[in-house]
Amino acid sequence: MQIQFKNTVAIISGATSGIGKATAKIFYNSGANLMLTGRRLDTPQELHAILKNENTKVRYLAGDLTDSAFRKSLIDKTIQEFGQLDILVNAAGIIGLETIESTTLDDFDRMMNINLRSVFHLIQLAIPHLEKTKGNIVNISSVAGLRSFPGVFSYCISKAALDQLTRCAALDLAPKKIRVNTVNPGVVVTNLHKRSGMSDEKYEKFLEHSKTTHPIGRVGTPEEVAKLIAFIASDEAEWITGATHSIDGGRAQTCAR
Repeated sequence: MQIQFKNTVAIISGATSGIGKATAKIFYNSGANLMLTGRRLDTPQELHAILKNENTKVRYLAGDLTDSAFRKSLIDKTIQEFGQLDILVNAAGIIGLETIESTTLDDFDRMMNINLRSVFHLIQLAIPHLEKTKGNIVNISSVAGLRSFPGVFSYCISKAALDQLTRCAALDLAPKKIRVNTVNPGVVVTNLHKRSGMSDEKYEKFLEHSKTTHPIGRVGTPEEVAKLIAFIASDEAEWITGATHSIDGGRAQTCAR
């Protein structure tokens, strides 16, 4: 089965690295027109070097998704540039390595602002345009939204809330023929943990340990998750909405260890 996004316009947040970047590649290669966003200003040149299909347009808007004005400009500029919006992929996110005792209010608010509040507002802003195209939304959550794990307190809460946001939004938007789904990866090799402050040495140990916590016996790749995102966002999944899709090597079926 070959996913096709010809004549389709997609916004992908968090497109500068990890799952978001892999999703941008697969959407691009499937013919989508893209509005990509992230915080790293050096990324457009890197992405344009990778995305060479001249039949597809790619635009990049750098900014802070916790800024409501930026979120509005992201939607507005997409419509100005392409005239429509078919798919919104919310892949931007952060993780924090803390407990209920060590989490400060500022830490908690930052986690919710990026992982939850920004997603809610982007969806809200996108609704009028997605209604016109009978489009859909894919939120990138985590196995931590389905199961609780020690040492990632506010991250788990933010992802569990994102899963519930997905289900509630799916019901509210179904009459408008807008689908809303979530992808819940296990441990995937990205820069997410390192950006939280984990050292290279600790990260390598974490990846090695993760081979024992995922029943399949290995961690995942961004490309594997991107393939699932593409399927869910495509017409091949047009009867799927309000669902959480695990892609975690069986991690959600095990106890925390």
